[in-house]
Amino acid sequence: MAQGKAEVWRPADTSPPVPETPGSEIFRPDILDEIERKIEEMSDELRVLSLDIHAHPELRYEEERTHDVVTKFMSEHGFEVQQHYHLPTAWLATYKHGQGGRTIGVNSEMDALPAIGHACGHNLICISGVAVACAMKAALEKFNISATIQLLGTPAEEGGAGKLRLMKSGAYKDMAACLMCHPAPGPKGSVSLSSCLAVQQLSVEYFGHTAHAALSPWEGINALDAAVLAYNNISALRQQLKPTVRVHGIFQGKDWAVNVIPDYANYKCYIRASTAAELGDVVKRILPCFPAAAQATGCEHKITMEEPLTDIRQNKALGDEVARVIRSRYGGIDYEWGIHSASTDFGNVTYALPSLHPGFAIPTVLNGGNHTRDFAAAAATPAAHQACLDVSKALAATGIRVLIDGAYFAEVKRTFEESQQL
Repeated sequence: MAQGKAEVWRPADTSPPVPETPGSEIFRPDILDEIERKIEEMSDELRVLSLDIHAHPELRYEEERTHDVVTKFMSEHGFEVQQHYHLPTAWLATYKHGQGGRTIGVNSEMDALPAIGHACGHNLICISGVAVACAMKAALEKFNISATIQLLGTPAEEGGAGKLRLMKSGAYKDMAACLMCHPAPGPKGSVSLSSCLAVQQLSVEYFGHTAHAALSPWEGINALDAAVLAYNNISALRQQLKPTVRVHGIFQGKDWAVNVIPDYANYKCYIRASTAAELGDVVKRILPCFPAAAQATGCEHKITMEEPLTDIRQNKALGDEVARVIRSRYGGIDYEWGIHSASTDFGNVTYALPSLHPGFAIPTVLNGGNHTRDFAAAAATPAAHQACLDVSKALAATGIRVLIDGAYFAEVKRTFEESQQL
């Protein structure tokens, strides 16, 4: 995910002013009061859950312990739970009240990163989904609202495209809209409605021939040289790429030894661009770098491309509602911070149905943004916990409005359809 640096928050020019009377622009403040009450009531147990997840980081598609801990939690809070939902470590917690009504979706992420644990704050994302779902359940019960809540536990956001696999399996088909959030560096008290970058993940394998690296190197065909040439080809292309484009990768090998010409190398590469459409154009420019390296070194090569992940299309109506709630009670809104230069598999969800993925700022040290050990430490702090609860309140209030305000939901659908024309 993207890194950032702390600065004084300045509202974007497009932001409407803070209402003169706090709460004057809130839809059904009585419902928001109930949501606040429920989330604050659950704060301590949500904190315990967050720290438990944080202390036991699990990598993509290996989130067995987190799966069991969170599904037990949701079952104890009155949700019907389907374990191992479409994927081994995915799950679905459902609560239905009354007859009929719309279905609101919420996502909880669970996976961590190799070596650096919850350095993207997925422990906070997970408990935010739990908080949103439980708060909306309380509101449905108190105000006798007929509707359904679906909290979807989504594995493998970090490089595994778990949501894409779940979407193809039909996990999102009943949702009228879907909500989640993500921690990031940023100004204190701010919630970001920025987008993110679309990404193409690919792997290029080079196949050569071993030889003694000193005695007879001319007998070898060096696969590592091919991977290095591909890397340098891309570096030479960078001057002609837009500043918003990101290309980065690593080399991987097997059975390498200093005195043996490597006969195998794998260049794993991510290509990112502002939109899915732009990404396609950038990928076309970069792909020739790989066979050129193979030809220059005499290697064979094989390119494996994952299905691309899109940018986030923040639903405007959903975002405007979250902004109203945040400004009235919790802090400020910006359109520049968040995860603007990172990528997420939730982007594909936003292309498929009305969705929102705000970022929320948590305190970090200088150069301690996402995917650092410092950010992992920040994700366990009390300040990060409170920031997570505040954005969860705004998301829950927005979710309830989707369920009970027909005119508002029509606007949500209209702005979604509008974004589909872009």
